Amino acid sequence: MTTRSARPSIGVLIFFTVTLSLTAYFTFAAVQGDFGLFRRAEIVVESQKLERELAALRAEVGRMENLTSRMSDDYLDIDLLDQQVRDVLGMVRSDEIVVN
Repeated sequence: MTTRSARPSIGVLIFFTVTLSLTAYFTFAAVQGDFGLFRRAEIVVESQKLERELAALRAEVGRMENLTSRMSDDYLDIDLLDQQVRDVLGMVRSDEIVVN
């Protein structure tokens, strides 16, 4: 009769050590790696921020297109023209009083 020792063989210990190490590495990489869960959350937040910025820029472009069309040869907005004359040339009407 042969008796088995209660001590596990060295091969089994190496196998479990390597398996545990690889599992820990891949779990860490899946959570905090370049393509992990935390990076994905950062990308989602950044994309939402960029979408809000894009919407604001589109609104600004729309406003500028409106002002540009109002200054075109086809359409003359007297109020806008008056504002531009006052801002750019520093002119005032004859019935206004300038206070320094």
